[in-house]
Amino acid sequence: MAPDVAYEPVSVKDVLSEMKDTAELLIDLSYSAVLSGSDEVAEEVLALEERMDVLQLQARMSLLMAARSPEDAEQLAPVLGVVGAAEKIADAAGDIAKVVLEEIGLPDAMRAAIPEATEALVRATVAADADYVGQTLGEINMETERGVRVIAIHRASETGKRAWITNPDKETAIRAGDGLLLRGLDEGLAAVYETVTGDPYRLPAVTEPSVADLERAVDSIVTMKDMSELAVDLAYGSVLFDSEAVAEEVAELEAEVDALKSRLEAWTLQAAGRVDDPVELRGLVHLAAAAETISDAALEISEGVLRGLGAHPVVAAAVEESDEVIVRLTVAAAADLADRTLGDLELATETGMRVIAVRRPGEAQSWVVSPDAATRLTAGDVLVAKGTRAGAERLSALAGDRREFDA
Repeated sequence: MAPDVAYEPVSVKDVLSEMKDTAELLIDLSYSAVLSGSDEVAEEVLALEERMDVLQLQARMSLLMAARSPEDAEQLAPVLGVVGAAEKIADAAGDIAKVVLEEIGLPDAMRAAIPEATEALVRATVAADADYVGQTLGEINMETERGVRVIAIHRASETGKRAWITNPDKETAIRAGDGLLLRGLDEGLAAVYETVTGDPYRLPAVTEPSVADLERAVDSIVTMKDMSELAVDLAYGSVLFDSEAVAEEVAELEAEVDALKSRLEAWTLQAAGRVDDPVELRGLVHLAAAAETISDAALEISEGVLRGLGAHPVVAAAVEESDEVIVRLTVAAAADLADRTLGDLELATETGMRVIAVRRPGEAQSWVVSPDAATRLTAGDVLVAKGTRAGAERLSALAGDRREFDA
């Protein structure tokens, strides 16, 4: 049943900022639910999707109240587009979660598509007698000690309803009953999960694909996931920087996701004749459609910039004041980052920033989507990174180029 929503004066900027953070968290959670086969994480997606429904209604009502003339309507139309795009992302994330909850059908090989060096996401409910109860995340320091970070907390309020804390910081204290969303590598996750819940952490079973076409289809899903996530990040970045160049990168990613979807459908149909139960492949098609919807929504976010209309100040301010900032930095020739791998640099630990994409210089200006520890940075590389403002300052110093961050 949809929640009741009545008009109340709210800050459009604050609502848009929360919608951005929620949309990004929804994408992360929904795909994690699929790749790990977790019903618990999928349930969190649907709960968060309901929160997004409330936010988009609040935003629409406030924008309608603000439009008092044709000129106002013209200026606010792109803002409504951003609201609608965030809502589409939430709906697509819900569709992804339902692939797990409704057992639509996925090959067992989905888990094998996750590289060993890729972080996993799990949900853990804090036990009443857990060592972490009453401590802040800064005091626990699990990111340094275990390589695990809390990306969100689902917490019961005094009224009994549960509320989200997205991107909790070092001052956030852990309470008994909190639902922690933990991200990290399996070894660190196992230790933290057992400390939080008191229960053992069990790894999902891994099954290798038995059909070549199926292997290509599964790999394509992971690539589409990475590209659609990147498209959303870059779309918000294009608004923040009012950068047509970044918006054009979103358009290119959207076109590539469309092409991947077409190829995936062909590979899935070819694989259907060589697997025991073709019905198990339905989920791949659902995931591809959701990824396409997310990349389409990213394009809608950046549409105003692409059309030369610029970004409405309230949208840019919302992106700038969201929990995570997006920065675009160029690596200078003599920078500390030059000619070193991301694994050597350990930027997530040193700065708290995550490099989500690297654009190589040259005529092709190719993108490295979701770079890993082996990705080597060179002078002239353009980094797109997300994290805290303090982390952005540290990363910009290491890159030897503050121009994009200061713009």
